[in-house]
Amino acid sequence: MPNIVRGKRVGGLLRYLYGPGKREEHVNPHLVAAWDGAGPLHRLEPVIGPDDKRDFRRLVDLLEQPVHNGRNPPRRPVWHCSVRVHPEDRRLSDAQWAHIAAEVMAQAGLAEHGDARAVRWVAVRHGPDHIHIAATLVRQDRRTEYARNDRWKAQAACRNLEERYGLYVVGPADRTSHRRPKSPELNKARRTGRTEPARDRLRREVRFAAAAAATVEEFFDLLRQAGVTVEARESTIHIGVITGYKVALPDYTAADGRPIWYGGGRLAPDLSMPRLLRRWADSADVPRRSGTAAGLYDRAAEHVCDAAGDAPGGAVAAAYAAADVLTVVARHAEGTRRGPLHEAAEALDRAARLPHGQLPARTPRAEQLRAMSRLLGVAGRLADGEALFAMLRLILNLSLLADALADLRDSQRRLHQARAARVAARLLRAVAGAPDGPALAAEAEVPLTGPPIGPPTSRRDARRHSARPTTVRTPR
Repeated sequence: MPNIVRGKRVGGLLRYLYGPGKREEHVNPHLVAAWDGAGPLHRLEPVIGPDDKRDFRRLVDLLEQPVHNGRNPPRRPVWHCSVRVHPEDRRLSDAQWAHIAAEVMAQAGLAEHGDARAVRWVAVRHGPDHIHIAATLVRQDRRTEYARNDRWKAQAACRNLEERYGLYVVGPADRTSHRRPKSPELNKARRTGRTEPARDRLRREVRFAAAAAATVEEFFDLLRQAGVTVEARESTIHIGVITGYKVALPDYTAADGRPIWYGGGRLAPDLSMPRLLRRWADSADVPRRSGTAAGLYDRAAEHVCDAAGDAPGGAVAAAYAAADVLTVVARHAEGTRRGPLHEAAEALDRAARLPHGQLPARTPRAEQLRAMSRLLGVAGRLADGEALFAMLRLILNLSLLADALADLRDSQRRLHQARAARVAARLLRAVAGAPDGPALAAEAEVPLTGPPIGPPTSRRDARRHSARPTTVRTPR
């Protein structure tokens, strides 16, 4: 998995790579590869002086020389790419890492094989499972290398290298993932004792409100009931028409006390207001609640079972709507805490999405399932064992739908989504067949939309929950 960032000072980057690391994790840092024409690697290695400190001046001068002589050097000329293998992969040798670094540089378009005038770069290894590539973005013929689409090219290079070396196959980027919390958000969650980053909490609340609502007004009301601060954005052309929104947690603020806002599109590509309006407009009118909660769950289970046998296009649309059903079921069963059903709902939603936040085609089955998600949204609490039994039957049918979706995504070579679907199926089967199923009924005695999540019961819980970014670790 490659990770690319830009910077200004190559000397600072090299000192970090050769240093002890933030947690003393850097062991035996050394060069494994360098640009064509760089000469033997041992001559490039920063020497250790009498004071036991490394002297980086020669290597820094060599890397920065093209930048100083460039015609129009960029403001941030340092290109830094870290490449890491999966924890289950075997340990690679220095020679293998050198080949990997050269392939990444070539396929990213920065230093093609045999190009003696390409950018200068070095690859540093200070751990068993990854390397760091440091390059300067000015070629030796004084032309600036703009590294356009370098992230997608580097990921494509890594996908090829996985197959050539027989490593864990991550799969190509499919542009269906939502934005993950970044390091500052994770660190802030740990400092403030939260069980999860604010971005994840808000995305879960927004997704539930979108699944249970039928109008913009209901959507905003559900968010406010959940303790979320929400502001609508109106059109500047058509007065009174809502074109966007942003959400925040009242107790999650910046240093100056102002709330930290997240737009719907920043939480997930399909949660922007235009896409939510299309989702609600494409659904059938939701009838008023009729029958018992157990009857509603039984009807939803039948629709899910029928959807598993639909054609590929209809199956994807049905799975996307079924993710809404599971989101509502998770709120019924687990309240506001993040349990296995919430994780399964997130995984199924990830597996059913289309690239770039597109919405699946409108189908009768998907409309029926989305209507059921709204009926379940107003069904109230799980008050009896019959309703619990019907809910478990629905969960089992959802696991079968997730299995079918995983097979479909495998045939489409959408490996990230296939893995997400399998994660959802595994979690759902564990819940449906768990001996502690009645515990869900106890958890279901909480209201449908509860207060904001409180602090964790212990520091250990805070570290465990806030340090876990997602169930499935994949690039976008």
